[in-house]
Amino acid sequence: MAVHRSGPLKQQNKAHKGGRHRGRSAAQRDGKGRVAVKVLSKKARKELSRVDQRHRASQLRKQKKEAVLAEKRQLGSKDGPPHQVLVVSLHERVNLGEALLLLQNTDNKVVPVVEQAGAPGFMVLCPQLKHRWFFTSAKSGDLHTMLDLAKVADTILFILDPVEGWDSTGDYCLSCLFAQGLPTYSLAIQGVGGLPPKKQTEAKKKLSKALEKRFPGDRLLHLDTRQDAVLLLRQLANQKQRHLSFRDRRAYLFAHAADFVPSQESSLVGTLKVSGYVRGQTLDVNRLLHIVGHGDFQIKQIDAPADPFPLNPRVIKARKGLDMAMQVEGVDADGATEMEEDLKVLVRADPARQESLQSEVVPDPMEGEQTWPTEEELNEANDFLKERTKMVKKVPKGTSSYQAEWIVDEDDVSSIDEEEEEEEAAEDFMEGEESETEGSEEECETMTLGESVRDDQYDEKIDEEAEEQMLEKYKQERLDEMFPDEVDTPRDVAARIRFQKYRGLKSFRTSPWDPKENLPQDYARIFQFQDFSRTRKRIFKEIEEEESEGAEVGWYVTLHVCGVPASVVESFRLGVPLVMFSLLPHEQKMSVLNMVVRRHPGNQEPVKSKEEMIFHCGFRRFRASPLYSQHTAADKHKAERFLRPDVALVVTVYAPITFPPASVLLFKQKPDGKHSLIATGSLLSVDPDRMVIKRLVLSGHPFKILTKMAVVRYMFFNREDVLWFKPVELRTKWGRRGHIKEPLGTHGHMKCTFDGQLKSQDTVLMNLYKRVFPKWTYDPYVPEPMPWSKEETSPGPEVDMQ
Repeated sequence: MAVHRSGPLKQQNKAHKGGRHRGRSAAQRDGKGRVAVKVLSKKARKELSRVDQRHRASQLRKQKKEAVLAEKRQLGSKDGPPHQVLVVSLHERVNLGEALLLLQNTDNKVVPVVEQAGAPGFMVLCPQLKHRWFFTSAKSGDLHTMLDLAKVADTILFILDPVEGWDSTGDYCLSCLFAQGLPTYSLAIQGVGGLPPKKQTEAKKKLSKALEKRFPGDRLLHLDTRQDAVLLLRQLANQKQRHLSFRDRRAYLFAHAADFVPSQESSLVGTLKVSGYVRGQTLDVNRLLHIVGHGDFQIKQIDAPADPFPLNPRVIKARKGLDMAMQVEGVDADGATEMEEDLKVLVRADPARQESLQSEVVPDPMEGEQTWPTEEELNEANDFLKERTKMVKKVPKGTSSYQAEWIVDEDDVSSIDEEEEEEEAAEDFMEGEESETEGSEEECETMTLGESVRDDQYDEKIDEEAEEQMLEKYKQERLDEMFPDEVDTPRDVAARIRFQKYRGLKSFRTSPWDPKENLPQDYARIFQFQDFSRTRKRIFKEIEEEESEGAEVGWYVTLHVCGVPASVVESFRLGVPLVMFSLLPHEQKMSVLNMVVRRHPGNQEPVKSKEEMIFHCGFRRFRASPLYSQHTAADKHKAERFLRPDVALVVTVYAPITFPPASVLLFKQKPDGKHSLIATGSLLSVDPDRMVIKRLVLSGHPFKILTKMAVVRYMFFNREDVLWFKPVELRTKWGRRGHIKEPLGTHGHMKCTFDGQLKSQDTVLMNLYKRVFPKWTYDPYVPEPMPWSKEETSPGPEVDMQ
């Protein structure tokens, strides 16, 4: 009987490896009672029964609910700060004064208190609701005032038009507020009762559709009668509070009163006595104080005067008749003297613990100098000089060796050390010269225009010089989009001298570049963290866990701020709000800040790198000249000459250290003094080692092509430049790569080899790179801009550069 035998091609399946996949019982048996450290530390949490887990979850929910209720009860109560409400009108038809009058005259039990002169607003006390509000107002066109008040406001009350909701100016202000960060807000409509009954329902439907984009799912309230105002106050008192991260970890204060005491040395600088309620965190007298728009200052002492707006004021019994008015007048007249007598010094600054105002490092010019060389180094230098080959020169008869050293041949070229500004000016000149030659070649046509008086008046308002500058910027932006980073090689200066600070890279992504190499002098003035993220975590943990000494949240205090210029109190008396924030450790020191921003769609003007901009970074407001670079995860980031409208870019500036998270707004000041919103974003990091690399592209054209060889011209114009840039790799727009083999002649022609055959319409490119740094133009003083109008907020027409 024949037996079937498997052949050599039979499928052989792998055997099951049961030893690698052990079960829990097998692992416990092999472990013999041993338990890992991580398992031992988590044993108590894992061994909770289901009943205990549910009980623990309910306890956590209860704690969070109690924390929210405690925060809501403290705000506006007798022990907490008043509930600060910012009233913003979003349409020009909204009557802001009428809305504020309704909020003051809500009920007989609500006591309106007019605020002291200098700070706009009023206090409303309501013993029935056990709540007190402080109302401030800002017009939608007054941009900086509105943003500063929104930084310290607990609630923003937007008043809308019943037909349109908001106009272009209101939409512009909403964009700025959303970018900065919105606290708790409410929406109110004014003037619905004035519409016909048939149109009221239709207006509400249209307005609710418009609100779906900006405020989805929010409730609309009316503000036409006293009853509407009472319901609105209840809504404001019972709302859940939204938090802004940049102010929750810092103490901040809105000034209700301010007084200036000039110093003995000068009347322009003195001590500012500012009074207000402490908010956010406990105010430490040894910390520095930042006044928004003016800079950083030290606190000398903190006083604790009596609260001028108590929720339950003491009732003074008076006799009936005319004597009652006399007693009330006497109390008002002697109020200031009683406050001065009852004034208590809460805490004074300790000079040993007080933080310094030093924001920059004083560089030592002798720090980088070498010591006197040793004898071995001197002997090595002498041996090296002896081994050098002697240079033969043609000199006149009777010339000594010393004089011959100073005679320079005509072929020798000395290197010129150009500054950064000279390089930028030369590039702008070359690009401008190219644009002028292109403009001269365009055909022109003549047109007959009708005479008009309005046209003559329109032309009188136009600044021709500003128009020419803007046109030149549009041309440069278009050229940079069409030919990114391409620059024509100058013919009057040798390329090896003009581009001597640039280098070639084998790969922009992987080639090494030392971040400490060739740093500018300004880097000796800044501070750098060894590990910024670790320092930030440590400081935030100290804020949450440690209890600091000073003025508690809700106290009405008077701060004595030293070294304040007189212009601060002058602007306060003119009605500009005074907002102050306490700084965290190291936040007064200068460093390099990196911010991720995206271009605002309502602005289409070209913004060039290193143009002066106005920054709103968290609680700060300052001027600086930024650099723009790509937002990538690599160690090198390519610089951008213009702020691109379609991608997110990183802005790099010299500025004081700020711990993220913090919102960022970029404004540009126009010639008429108004500020336009350019970009919005957030703070990325504080890192001076982030390398911004500027790329420069030299282009040439193939003259003769033979398989993989080609003769390229117009990239250089002399033989020495070709030899100088010979090690740099070449590339083409169609993806070929190659290198320079040898120069041909003396006019800059060169023989090049590539990895494939070139096309006659291809272009040969050479990439050169250089690290760039921002300009030191930081200025903390930013004056108030001109208010916006409705026409100026609408985006302008698109410009066609073809």
